[in-house]
Amino acid sequence: MHPGGILEVITGPMFAGKTTELIKRVERQIFAKKKAALFKPSIDNRYSENEVVAHNGLRYEAFVIPTNVDGVRKMAEITRKEGYEVIGVDEVQFFPDEIVGMLEELADSGVYVIASGLNLDFKGDPFPVTKELLVRADNIIYLTAVCTVCGKPATRTQRLINGKPAPRDSPVIMVGGRESYEARCREHHIVP
Repeated sequence: MHPGGILEVITGPMFAGKTTELIKRVERQIFAKKKAALFKPSIDNRYSENEVVAHNGLRYEAFVIPTNVDGVRKMAEITRKEGYEVIGVDEVQFFPDEIVGMLEELADSGVYVIASGLNLDFKGDPFPVTKELLVRADNIIYLTAVCTVCGKPATRTQRLINGKPAPRDSPVIMVGGRESYEARCREHHIVP
């Protein structure tokens, strides 16, 4: 592969199809006979310990990586050692800031990097890692979901606690699915 790969970022709220899009893009590269791998954060074990799994059930085997600096180093090490030409990283917002530079280095060295992550936290604030990757991306795929209140395009993720919007002082990182989150439009996103 020629020097200089691609850094692609898939972003949007929960239930927008980010993981499905990530798997689809990695599979296309495998069909094109590229050596590819998926990585996922160890804290995301909602549907599987060792697979990236979309909310619709689509699944793909993945390397499970700790969400710390050593995990970021391990991801780079595996990619280089195994000679992966394409890597996909799911739930990139859970990794430390160091992942931004590492993914850029891999793209600069010729790897096609596809990172998928949430745009905003439940308060409507940008996830720092996703924000940094977006400004460095060669290509951005921005997906929307459907607002569970009105059916309009949803760009935000509503966290619920016992069916009510989570208060602003709740922890930013809380892994969950439909029991804890809904997609919402700007109008129906509430942060008490």
